[in-house]
Amino acid sequence: MLRNQRQLQTNVSKVLDGLFFALSLWLAHGMRGLLDVDWFGAEPEIASFWGGATGRPYVWISILLLFAAPFVLDTQGFYTRSAWPSRGQTFWPLVKAAMLVTLGIILGIFMLKIQLTRSVLFLFAAISVVMVLTKEELWQLIRRSRMTRADLQKRLILLGTGEETGEMLKRIGGGQDNSFRVVQEFDINREPIGDLVKHLHEHSANVVLISAGHTQFDVIEQVINACELEGVEVWLAADFFNTQIARTAVDDFHGVPLLVFHTTPAASLQGLAKQGIDFVGAFFMLLLLSPVMLICALAVKFTSPGPVLFRQKRSGVNGRPFTMFKFRSMGTNAEQRKHELAAMNEMSGPVFKVSDDPRITPVGRFLRRYSLDELPQLFNVLQGSMSLVGPRPLPVDETKRFEDLSHRRRLSVKPGLTCLWQISGRNEVKEFSDWVRLDLEYIDNWSLWLDIKILVRTVPVVFIGTGAR
Repeated sequence: MLRNQRQLQTNVSKVLDGLFFALSLWLAHGMRGLLDVDWFGAEPEIASFWGGATGRPYVWISILLLFAAPFVLDTQGFYTRSAWPSRGQTFWPLVKAAMLVTLGIILGIFMLKIQLTRSVLFLFAAISVVMVLTKEELWQLIRRSRMTRADLQKRLILLGTGEETGEMLKRIGGGQDNSFRVVQEFDINREPIGDLVKHLHEHSANVVLISAGHTQFDVIEQVINACELEGVEVWLAADFFNTQIARTAVDDFHGVPLLVFHTTPAASLQGLAKQGIDFVGAFFMLLLLSPVMLICALAVKFTSPGPVLFRQKRSGVNGRPFTMFKFRSMGTNAEQRKHELAAMNEMSGPVFKVSDDPRITPVGRFLRRYSLDELPQLFNVLQGSMSLVGPRPLPVDETKRFEDLSHRRRLSVKPGLTCLWQISGRNEVKEFSDWVRLDLEYIDNWSLWLDIKILVRTVPVVFIGTGAR
C-alpha cells in the first residue's frame, strides 16, 4: 500500500478511535448503573467540582479523549503496524494504550479532585479495547471483500530487465496481495519502449512499476513521459543503492523530491512525546529532588576543597561537544592523575574505567554508588543537550579515540541519563564493543514504551546501589 493511501486510512482510523474511546466512557457509566456493581465498595458518583452538573466531567473527559486516545495509540505503534497485521500486533499496543489512557484519567481526576467511580474506569478500559478491536476486525473484513473485486484492483505492469521484474514480483508477493494484479512483465532489454503504450491500452493498466536498479535514467524518462500522456501512474522503485542498516524515506526539500536514508528513529509523534517527557520529567525531578541535591552539594563542599560541580566536555549528538554537569566526586587534581592509572584501566577500547579509583573522595564514593552525582545532569536535560534516556555521553577525548568508525553511530541520538547499559549490569561490562552493542540495540529498537521500561528499571538499580564505582 502506498504511503499516501496508508496515511489517509490512518487519519480516518484516528478519528474513529477517538470517538470509540469517548463513547466507551459513557457506555461504561451506563453499564455500571445498569449492572449496579460496586467492585470497590461504596463509591461516590461525581463530586461538584464542575459546578454540580452530574454529567459535566464526562463531557470534558470525552472531549479530551477524542484527541488524547489517538495520540497515545500512536506512541504505542498502533498506527505503524504492517498493512495486514496479526491479531497480536493489534491487541498488545491497544491494551497498553488503554492502560496509559486510563492511568491518565486517574491522574487527572486525582489532581482536579473529581470523584468518578473506579468501576467506571475499569469498565472503560475494557470496553474501549473491545470496541477498537471490533472496528479493526470489521475493517479487515471489508478490505478483503473489496480487494477480491477485479474492478477495484490496481493493474500493474512491471518494467525493467527480466531479472529485475522477477525479483520485484517475489518481493511484492507474487499475487498474494489482492489489492493489485500484475498484468504484464515488460523486459526493456527485449521490447522497445514504444510498445509500452500498446500494452497500456491492451491491459487497461493504471500503474507502471519501474524496477530501475540498473537501468538508464534516459529510458526511465521516456517511460514517465509516455505514461504522463496516458494519465497512468508511475511508481519508481528507488532501490538504486543497497543499504544494510539505513531505512529509506521519501521527503522534499524546498520542493525538491528527496530519498532520505536514515538510521535513527524518524520524526514522529513519539519523538515529540519524548521531548515533552524529557522537559516535564526533568523539571519535576529537580523540584522533587532539590532537597537531596542541596544535601549532596553541601556534603561535597564541606568534605573536600574545590568546586561543588564537576564540568566536563562530553560528546553530544553527532559528536557536538557540550558541557556536562556532575557533583564532584574526585579530588581537584583527578584529571592530572589520570595518566598514572592508565595501567589499571578495566575497560577495553577508548573508555577509562577503574574500580576502587583512588582519586574518588569518601563522599564521592557514596554519591557514585547511588548515582547521586548524576543528578545535576537534569539541568542538561532541561537545556536540551541530553535526554532522560539515551546512550551515556563520553568525554570528547575518548570519542576521538574510537578505532571502529561504526561505533560513532551511538552518537546519532541525544545522550541520556540512563540507558540499556546502565540497567544491564554496567559494572560487569568490560568490553567497549558490548557497551556499543547495547547502545545500538536501543537506537535500532527505540520506542516511547522502551524509554518508559528503561526508566522504570533504572529505579531499583539506583536504590540497590549498583551504580558507577
